[in-house]
Amino acid sequence: MSEQIVIVGFGPVAARLVDELLPAVRSGHARLTVVGQEAEAAYNRVLVADLGVGRTTADALALADSAELVAEGVDVRLGVRVKRVDRARQQVALSDGASVHYDRLVFATGSRPVIPNLTGINPDPSSPVLPAGVTALRDLRDAEVLRQAVAGGKRVVVLGGGVLGLETALAAAEEGATVTVVHNGPHPLGRSIDRGGGAVLAAGLRRCGVRVAGNARSTGVEHNAPDGGFSALLLDDGSAIDGDLLVISCGVRPRTELAEGCGLSTGTGILVDHRLRAHHEPHIFAIGDCAEVRCPDPRCAACRNAKGPSGLVGPGWRQAEWLAGYLTLLAEGAEAEADVLPALAPEQPGVVVLKARGMNLAVAGDNAAEPWDEEALTAGAVNGRPRLQIAQWADPEHGRYVKMTTRGGVLEGLVAVGMPRTAAELVGLFERGAELPADRSLLLRLDGPDQLPGGGAADPAGTVCRCAGVSGAAIAAAATGGCSTVADVSKATRAGTGCGGCHEDIKGLIEQHFSPALP
Repeated sequence: MSEQIVIVGFGPVAARLVDELLPAVRSGHARLTVVGQEAEAAYNRVLVADLGVGRTTADALALADSAELVAEGVDVRLGVRVKRVDRARQQVALSDGASVHYDRLVFATGSRPVIPNLTGINPDPSSPVLPAGVTALRDLRDAEVLRQAVAGGKRVVVLGGGVLGLETALAAAEEGATVTVVHNGPHPLGRSIDRGGGAVLAAGLRRCGVRVAGNARSTGVEHNAPDGGFSALLLDDGSAIDGDLLVISCGVRPRTELAEGCGLSTGTGILVDHRLRAHHEPHIFAIGDCAEVRCPDPRCAACRNAKGPSGLVGPGWRQAEWLAGYLTLLAEGAEAEADVLPALAPEQPGVVVLKARGMNLAVAGDNAAEPWDEEALTAGAVNGRPRLQIAQWADPEHGRYVKMTTRGGVLEGLVAVGMPRTAAELVGLFERGAELPADRSLLLRLDGPDQLPGGGAADPAGTVCRCAGVSGAAIAAAATGGCSTVADVSKATRAGTGCGGCHEDIKGLIEQHFSPALP
């Protein structure tokens, strides 16, 4: 008898889980139901801003085709939400009055945007009411709102200095909108980047036509536009930033209310063990933005300093792939094999990458210490452990900055602004845990004038798409097989279907392959 697997949520992570479970559905070992609150099947939410500025299409963002899944035997229910989970009866109750039994239930509910408590906006965190002209830029309808503003050359105010907010601001400014980024703190990316890198980043944004209002604390929105929509963002110093559209980009919060409602343990996200099982509930799992891997064993060293959900699509995809293998074994009745399946490997520290026309940035690890901060440099240097060392180079006039924080020659943190080749090399060294050359200036020379044009193309031996874990060699092989566009490579390898930061690298590898054939 086959197992009934129900997936709650139909975003990018759920779409990957569905893909990986299809063989079990075809073989008859599993019956699969996926419930999506939106009317559309899964699409790449990370690139909604690109859709809003006209750089891509809704079809290009699609990650699943509901008609094809139905033809494969998957029960796809769109435009429906789960009202409650009955763990005793192993059923989910849907908003359309139906109920679905489950043998295994997977929460892939993702996250919702954080809406700050501003005068003029309903502060209810679960269902905020955004007035006309205010968007959190999370779905296809939000993208259409941005598209109309950009097409009309309107004034766009972006509240928040994170990566998604900055990428939205840069794209909208280049496409003709007047854009202002408003953030709290001395510089954008305040939680990820050091002071020097943040200052160079802010200057780079201004050179790209984006106005930056730092150290600004917003208090409310004014909606005095002719249609009653947004007209200004109010600040605590009494000033206001006028605009026609407010894009709120203040981070996200895991959607855990459904799990909490059925009595599951939650922290920042739904608490799961290293096999992605909810605490004390062997029939329920969670993956993606809503899942917090923190096992219930207080002796587990790996969980002692564990953080909440990463908010990145790559880790969610890896969770989906692992869980599909585990659920398939359970559905096949191979419980003994499932029990000895190696647990999901812990995620490595994330890398923040911002790639836009005229702007390139990479940040990773702990980069807060300064070269003259003796207390920070010697912290943790006990029992023979080396102290931290800082190598730092800045050229603010030309928008370039590099910082390397090392311990025993191995990177513990990095910042690279306006140095794309150096950034690529440093990120590769950071991810491999490899030792830097003793002469750090060798890395800076990668962006020097003596390098050949095109030398910044991705390294075929390294990982190019970090979201999907696709190497340059796999992309080159796809080009050899006839893939001549980024869309072709994405379809063949999944590279470029995540954050989109690798699109230029994919193009470079494609060009490298086809350039010898050019006259």
